[in-house]
Amino acid sequence: MEAWLLTALAVIFIIWRMKPVKGTKTITTATLKDILNDKNKVFVDVRTPGEYNSHNIRQFKNIPLGSDFSKLPKDKEIIVICQSGMRSAQACKQLKKLGYENVTNVRGGMSKWRI
Repeated sequence: MEAWLLTALAVIFIIWRMKPVKGTKTITTATLKDILNDKNKVFVDVRTPGEYNSHNIRQFKNIPLGSDFSKLPKDKEIIVICQSGMRSAQACKQLKKLGYENVTNVRGGMSKWRI
């Protein structure tokens, strides 16, 4: 019985962590391909520098999770990516707390990216 309860709590926690922040949009990597050259968007990769250097999308600037996001422009849409979508969801929460209105998370992150 105890193992079942722990498993249920773990599943609930994972679902809660993946839930998008209110006011945050989510896009697929297929949609991302269509908007990569939009100058009205800022592309942010929140993975570690090592992850970013091993594989990245050139339009994305590497600003690891935990960095100061307050220097990003508030008048442009911020598109955030990580490896799986979890860290970028956290970054989106941080951006919303900083007052950014137009924040979008890339669902599935780099693990779903296909050139």
